[in-house]
Amino acid sequence: MEEKYQLIVIGAGPGGYEAAIRAAQLGLKTALVEERELGGTCLNRGCIPTKTLLHSSNLYYETKNFDEIGLSIPGISYDFSKIYERKDRVVEKIRDGIAGLLKANKIDVFNARAVVESPGKVRLYFKETGEERYLEGKNLLLATGSKPYLPDDVKGVDLPGVMSSDEILNGNFRFKKLVIAGGGVIGCEFATIFSQFGISVEIVEAADRILPSLDRELSQSAAMNLKKKGVGIHTKARLEKLEECIKEGRRELKVSVSSGDTLKEFDAEAVLLCIGRRANTDHLFAEGLQPELDRGRIKTDERFMTDIPGIYAVGDVTAGIQLAHNASAQGITVAELIAQGKSTVDLNTIPSCVYMNPELAAVGLSEEEAKRTGYDVMSGKYPMSGNCKAVLSMDERSYIKVVADKNTGKLLGAQIICARATDMIGEFSLAIAKGLTVEEMHSAIRPHPTYEEGITEALADALTGAIHLMPRK
Repeated sequence: MEEKYQLIVIGAGPGGYEAAIRAAQLGLKTALVEERELGGTCLNRGCIPTKTLLHSSNLYYETKNFDEIGLSIPGISYDFSKIYERKDRVVEKIRDGIAGLLKANKIDVFNARAVVESPGKVRLYFKETGEERYLEGKNLLLATGSKPYLPDDVKGVDLPGVMSSDEILNGNFRFKKLVIAGGGVIGCEFATIFSQFGISVEIVEAADRILPSLDRELSQSAAMNLKKKGVGIHTKARLEKLEECIKEGRRELKVSVSSGDTLKEFDAEAVLLCIGRRANTDHLFAEGLQPELDRGRIKTDERFMTDIPGIYAVGDVTAGIQLAHNASAQGITVAELIAQGKSTVDLNTIPSCVYMNPELAAVGLSEEEAKRTGYDVMSGKYPMSGNCKAVLSMDERSYIKVVADKNTGKLLGAQIICARATDMIGEFSLAIAKGLTVEEMHSAIRPHPTYEEGITEALADALTGAIHLMPRK
């Protein structure tokens, strides 16, 4: 059997298209197969749409401070239709950019559903024409991502007005009262978006706090900032059932939530379900061929190889961290391993980002995790209330914290809640990846006035315990 491609990538999200581009750059003849739109969930139903909506939401929320900063716009309002139209334009522009990159790198792109027939053979189904076609390749990379999980044990999840994150991004709705089931990253970002538009939002979270995967102090600060925006937060609470009801002549949803022995009820015009995601493996493999799974996700080794030789998997379809930049890094790693036998990508320092207002970002170990791991810890924290940029921008509760090994001085982790936190966390990712000490990081000069000056102050606190509480003049 003659090999047509050296690498066939299934799935054109961040893990897939980045892998295809890197493989082509390294001289591999590469094919990319995508059933839906280029860019995958991140571009079309996740990262980019939500951040575009959040940009509009943040700007509208800032108008509350206009009187204090000397600005006035009489009768300011918003138009959801136009906000969502802009979201679509942004997505389309980026999608066109990806298509251009794939074309420039001479990658064969197939808009079709792929079924893996064997380790070196993929069957394509073209929906529009009904055509079937086979591709052959030495290596296959599965990057099919994930989709929202909808619980089958909660009555009423199929009622009108009950939505997944995919559906709420379509924009076909009008509501003033929203209940969000799930206080993770997705739930908290949507809570920020809609609460800043003046919509009543209630979060129901089964864990003892929102954002349970993040540092506890970050989570607590995020909760305080959401509550300031009027968001109700109900932790240790489980969604039990959803029912239609008529209130003041209008159709609404009655949301029943259990918390211990107590049953609470909320009225809502819409319910957003974001209580998890599941791997997108439906109909991906021919009968009799399936790699080993880990709780429904494809299991891989340290080289992202499945238990079927020649078949790799990256991103949300695997049991790893569900982050777009993690999927991209894994995809690039696989391409480099196939092409040159080694990769220079450091997969040990994956930053986590939450695009709330203010933003949250973390990388490496928290202080609690570092102590639990056995490190003798030194830490430093700087409240951004003393940062000039934060003061003049009228930012909300925020801080920067660093965690280091007291014996070696090497940085172990950092946690930030602050405007531009997601832009600044990369400095800490690089420092941890390169094994820099707190002293080495502190030696860099950061411009004034910037949020980054808070990094210098947090590092100084770790070294000396001294925090400059007053802004510089």
